[in-house]
Parts: sequence; C-alpha cells; structure tokens
Amino acid sequence: MSTAILTGQPVPGSPLEGDLRSLGFDVRVASDAADAEALLAAVPGDQRVAVVDARFVGHVHALRLGLTDPRFAAAAVPGAVTAKPEARTELTRALRATAGTAGAGATGGVMTLAPLPDDIATAMESGATDVHRPDLGTLVATVPDDPQTRNEARQAVAAVDDEAVRLRTAVKSRDGFFTTYCISPYSRYIARWCARRGLTPNQVTTASLLTALIAAGCAATGTRAGFVAAGLLLLFSFVLDCTDGQLARYSLQYSTLGAWLDATFDRAKEYAYYAGLALGAARGGDDVWALALGAMVLQTCRHVVDFSFNEANHDASANTSPTAALSDKLDSVGWTVWLRRMIVLPIGERWAMIAVLTAVTTPRITLVVLIIGCALAACYTTAGRVLRSLTRKATRTDRAARALGDLADNGTLASAFAAALGRRGRILPAPVLAFIGGAAVVAVAAFTSYGSPWVVVAAVVYVVLSGLALGRPLKAPLDWLVPPFFRAAEYGTVLVLAAKADVNGALPAAFGLVSAVAYHHYDTVYRIKGGTGAPPRRLVRAIGGQEGRTLVVALAATLLPTTDFTVALTALAVAVALVVLVESIRFWVAAEKRGAPAVHDEGEPA
Repeated sequence: MSTAILTGQPVPGSPLEGDLRSLGFDVRVASDAADAEALLAAVPGDQRVAVVDARFVGHVHALRLGLTDPRFAAAAVPGAVTAKPEARTELTRALRATAGTAGAGATGGVMTLAPLPDDIATAMESGATDVHRPDLGTLVATVPDDPQTRNEARQAVAAVDDEAVRLRTAVKSRDGFFTTYCISPYSRYIARWCARRGLTPNQVTTASLLTALIAAGCAATGTRAGFVAAGLLLLFSFVLDCTDGQLARYSLQYSTLGAWLDATFDRAKEYAYYAGLALGAARGGDDVWALALGAMVLQTCRHVVDFSFNEANHDASANTSPTAALSDKLDSVGWTVWLRRMIVLPIGERWAMIAVLTAVTTPRITLVVLIIGCALAACYTTAGRVLRSLTRKATRTDRAARALGDLADNGTLASAFAAALGRRGRILPAPVLAFIGGAAVVAVAAFTSYGSPWVVVAAVVYVVLSGLALGRPLKAPLDWLVPPFFRAAEYGTVLVLAAKADVNGALPAAFGLVSAVAYHHYDTVYRIKGGTGAPPRRLVRAIGGQEGRTLVVALAATLLPTTDFTVALTALAVAVALVVLVESIRFWVAAEKRGAPAVHDEGEPA
C-alpha cells in the first residue's frame, strides 16, 4: 500500500480522495506542515509516499502517470509529488527545507499549508535528485487559485476523455507499419480487457511464449494443416506480444523481471519456430537445419549490430553527423518514414512474412526468403551506421568502451593476450583484427575437409587476434563492429563445421549450442541496457569466452569422428545452457526482489 498526504481538506465534492484511493493510495490529511512531516515519518520506509495539494484538479490518469510509475524514484505533476523508498530521504529534506516558504491560509475557499508539492519537487531537483515529470499532453493537472479557475479546470477535465488518452498512449509512439496498422488498433483493447481482469504483463508474455511454442509444434508436424495452424498461431502470439507491452503502459506495470522476460521470450519464440520449421521439413524428407541455423545466426548478428552501435553512442558528446541530419530530413517526409521502417524488417513485418510463407509454401522457401530479407536489411542498417560513425565527430566515453568490451565476450585466453601485449599489441584497428580473425577461421573451416588440423591453426590465430582487438579500450569510430564480428565468427564456425560433418544430428546439435550461447549474449545485452552491469567475469570464464568456445569446437572437429563430434556439440550445448540459465534466472529474480529500477525499452531492435 502507498500513502498520499493531502495538504489540507479537499474542496467539498472534489473526487481527489477517491481518485487517489482508486490508484492504491491510503489517503491521510495533514493539518499543518509539522503534521505533514509527522505523517511522512510514520509511513513505513519500504512504501511509496506522495504529497498532494488539496486544491488539485485533474484527470485520474494524470495522477496515475505522476504518482505510480515504478520506473522512477521521484516524479511530479503540477500539484503532486511522489517518492519511492530510495528517494524518501530527499523528499523529507525537501519538505523541511520548504516548510517555511509560505504560510498556511485559505485559497479559493480551501485551507492550504506550506510546503506545497510543487515547491517540494523543485527543492528535490535542486538537491540533485532526478524528478520525472511526465508529458501529460491533453490531460489536465493543475492547482486553481480561485473558484473561477477551478470551474474552468473542471470544464477542461470534462472536455478530455482520459480513458481514450490512456488507450492511445498504451501504444508505442514509434513502431513498424504492420504493428501500427494491423495489430495495435485492436490489441490495445485486449490490453485493457486484461487490465480490468487483473492480468499482469508477465502473464500475457508467458501466454505469448506458450502460443509460439505450440505454433512451432504445429510446424514440426510437417503437414499442410500443421503449417497453416502454425502461421495463424504465430500471428496470434505476436498479437499477445504487442498486448503485454501495451498492458504495461496502460496500467504502468513496469518491472525489471518483466522487461527481461519480454525481451528473452521474443528471441526464444522466434528461434524455436525456426527449429519447428526444420523438424517439419525433415518429416517431408527435406533437411533445412542449415538454413534454420543460418537464419538464427544472421538474426542474432543483426541484433548485436543494433545493440553495439547504440551502446557505443549511448552517451557520446558532440554527437553530430551529416548522415544523421539526412536521416532526420527524410523522417520529415511521411512516406519515407514507413518505407525505412519496413526495409529493416522489424519484428512485426518479419513475423507476418514468416507466418504467411509457412501457411502457403514450404519451410525451405520460408527460411530462404527470411534469410534474403534479413541479409538485405542487415546491409541497409549496417551501412547507414558505418556512414554515421565515419562522419560523426564524437568523444566516446569509458562507459561505452566498457559496454563494448563486455559485449565482445572475450574469455581467459583472449584476455591473457590482451593483458600481455597491451597497447603495443594492436597493429591494426580493432574491427580489422576481429574481421580478419573471424573470416580466417570460418573460411578455413569452409574450404578444408572435415577433421583438417588447419581449422585448429586458424582458431588459434583467431584467439590471438581476439586478444589484440581488445588490447586497448574500444573508443574508435567503428569499434562497435567488434562484437558483431565476434558473433559471426563463433556462430559461423559452429554452423560450417556441423554442416561439414554431414551426419544426422550434427546441425540440430549445433542449433542447440548456438541457441545456448546466443541466450548468454542476449542476457549480457539486457543487463547492460538495464543498468545492472554485464554478467560476472567468472561466468564468462566458466563457459570459455567466445574465442575459447570457438577453439574447443575446432579441436572437437579435428580430433573426433563425426558421430562423436555430434555428441560433443550436444554436451557443450547442455553445459553452456545449464550454466547461463541458472545464473541468469538467479540474477533477474534477485534483481526484482531487491527492487532494481524497473526497465521498459520503447525501442525495437530489428
């Protein structure tokens, strides 16, 4: 239960107390400033507290946005200020500091007392506390000074339907064409239906995952009816995927655990569906495991490009670029906005394409078209980001360099080379070293026979170059390319060697290994984006680091016959999955329990 302290008795007939109670607040009325401080001190330290001007007039949703958003330690709207437990000390300090700024008296027929919420919020900001002030748009939140302005404010409240505003703002302000025009017009009402029945975003997220897994199971049947059902269920899973975020925005049910589940389940749903297509094709005598794994590798590398570029420029100073200016200019032309959003094949367009192709064609055609589309989208987005980086004059921070180093996922071997050679060891730019090393190991694996010792030689060279690439902080304009090059090298080596083995079970085992490792890499991304830091180094060392796993797979392919190589890939996949899943689940559940800042990502990776 949260507590709201009113600065005096509300105006007779005012719905303020009822509105606050509907938002989950226990309402208490302060008779003077000293009473307000005493009431504040009496609220348990683990509870949210709000101070609200008794003269407040406004929409319930304005109060909801200002007083109940879990993402912010302190927030305010005109006439109300709130603080979560971590900001309670600063709220108390600000209350004491402003207690003598104005005397108590009657204003507009209402007894008010100092301090007032607006003064408290200003005092909190002057004390270096970030006070979130939501954009209310057409919503009303005001403190009238006299009966006439109060009447005008009430008329303004009546003129705007806050429920319509609440529904409209439940939808992302920036989304893909398919999501905006084919899903959101009705999914927002599903979100409201869920909210009124007490369902949580996490429950809807879980329902979306289960639906997608059933879709994958239908695809795995290999029948036309199964493929049609799979396509329909995949689309319904995406509707639920949109609904969980809209429900979170509609009811402000943001959480650390929820953000992690939403992001993680999106990847699990899509990649499980690829596996379902491969299983269904196999029932019809067509082996498309290499295509399914290739699609997953390509999609994961696209995401790493997005994440690395964004982290590299998260807090860059002097962030200017002619390419970015051109992009902003194109965004001012309506049709180019949607065209550019569709070109990158975001999740809505991608899933719609997969669903339709599954229903009317074959798994092979579906995966081939998907790979071609994702490859073109990757070329478009990566080229644009390279141009921005080359034309941008920006100073990268230590935080950005640290994030890129964490995303690189170097283990003990590469780190040892980086420490031994240090700054003197990098003879070429980091992206060039990463590209040469990755291209070498993948090319040697592709153009030599299975079991060739040259693959191990190439893998050793890759280990050394991985260390050299991180010999210095990644602060150069194109250093954000290092993590994607590492991902492509590791995943590509596993894919090529499994295909070279040419034995039943090798590619499915490789699919499982890449899935487990990709989970670890996505988990690293979400921890960094959530401000909780990268996974501990002991975890990275325990699973070998990206260069260590590449070397192990190369050694297994050289030393083991094809059937034993398949067993080795399976064992490595199970081991990595167990280690990263146990540590990841433990971390995110603990983060939720200790009250880590709630995260909600409004962006959408490709």
